[in-house]
Amino acid sequence: MFDEIFDQNGGIRQHYMPYLDWLKNCPTGYLDRKMAEADLLFRRIGITFAVYGEEEGAERLIPSDPVPRMIPAAEWEYLQKGLEQRVLALNLFLEDVYHEGRILKEGIIPAEKIYKNAQFQACMLNIDLPHKVYSQISGVDLIRHSDGNYYVLEDNLRIPSGVSYMLQNRRMSRKLFPELFESYNVEPVDHYPSLLHTTLKECAFCENPTIAVLTPGPYNSAYYEHAFLAKEMGVELVEGRDLFVENDRVWMRSIYGAKPVDILYRRVDDAFLDPLELNPDSYLGVPGLVQAYRAGGVALANALGTGVADDKSIYPYVPEMIKFYLDQDAILQNVPTRILSNPEDLNYTLANLDKLVVKEVHGAGGYGMLVGPASTKEERARFAEILKAKPDGYIAQPTLSLSTCGIWLDEDLTPRHIDLRPYVLSGAKVRVTPGGLTRVALTKGSLVVNSSQGGGTKDTWVLNENQPKGGY
Repeated sequence: MFDEIFDQNGGIRQHYMPYLDWLKNCPTGYLDRKMAEADLLFRRIGITFAVYGEEEGAERLIPSDPVPRMIPAAEWEYLQKGLEQRVLALNLFLEDVYHEGRILKEGIIPAEKIYKNAQFQACMLNIDLPHKVYSQISGVDLIRHSDGNYYVLEDNLRIPSGVSYMLQNRRMSRKLFPELFESYNVEPVDHYPSLLHTTLKECAFCENPTIAVLTPGPYNSAYYEHAFLAKEMGVELVEGRDLFVENDRVWMRSIYGAKPVDILYRRVDDAFLDPLELNPDSYLGVPGLVQAYRAGGVALANALGTGVADDKSIYPYVPEMIKFYLDQDAILQNVPTRILSNPEDLNYTLANLDKLVVKEVHGAGGYGMLVGPASTKEERARFAEILKAKPDGYIAQPTLSLSTCGIWLDEDLTPRHIDLRPYVLSGAKVRVTPGGLTRVALTKGSLVVNSSQGGGTKDTWVLNENQPKGGY
């Protein structure tokens, strides 16, 4: 198993040496007091998240561990190139499937995997978007395996969340440990809201656009993030009931009269955006929004229908997309994946359920999956029946050992499994925020890092080339 702080012989990795020197000199209880201070500050700010399975309506803080996850400069340079390549190819794929469908005609991806996909939105066919960008905000989940290599676990091109925790974790690091933070040359992330604002403007259909953040409302688990980003960008936070469509334009109600909205950074799922064209029972969207979008009267970020590219049934084909659209080999590798609609893959999976991770293709947040090594015989038997009945709804992957990084527990560093979600912004050009959100499986031995299931987070430090060599 790969550990981010210690090598296989128990030695300290060079970039962590100054940190552990500093930690060794901290008084007893110092980090515990700082963690309590951070919890109090987070509670005052209102950073909470709904955790499924707990009491209805219950919210809690997402635990933020004070020990940073560090990524050396050369390692990040490799990751950044791979992320830029992957997201560029995914946007080209979306442009293609909603226009000519060349990759389908060439037989590289079976057409039925697109046109029968629940995430495919026929209303998006032949709509030309600025810069041919469909996913302006992308989150790519990475893991590091025991071989030390990074792999893409999944792509998030619909409504990737968590960036507010990345930003607040960084602010907390600077506030609680200013001397330590300044001793490292850490690449900044505080400019993310400004880059997001620039990216959104670049994807509008008009000059000098008015931007708003569309939220489902305060009962949504990520509402804090919606409000936070609107405030940071200096734009309005709106709900569907605040908007109306007239003459293919979107207008915002205000005490000063109606104001036009040119681009919506929407944090509402596709199905609920427009009751006239999508889910007729939705009260979260805006009647006529899709027609206004088709007419170029408003831009949406992310575009409708991006889910067809991050669906887990499409994930195995991303390296082939990169080769097809860019004529390049994928820099970041996929986790080897079995497509269970293939009888051979299904039979192998059924015979090896205790060794594999099986995921629902439309699942998210760590739900709809079976982690074979952690499952019971009864759970595997139930899952086997589900797979036999609906094999095209699932994929299977080997159980990879996510890397570990120490969390502060009982006055010591205790290893826990982690992943990394970098955020990629796509407009006139592709911009990758240094680092991203490191998510932590707080339960010993668990591989589930999702905050909706009780995971925590860490600040992620991408280190500049010029670093201290040890001693503090």
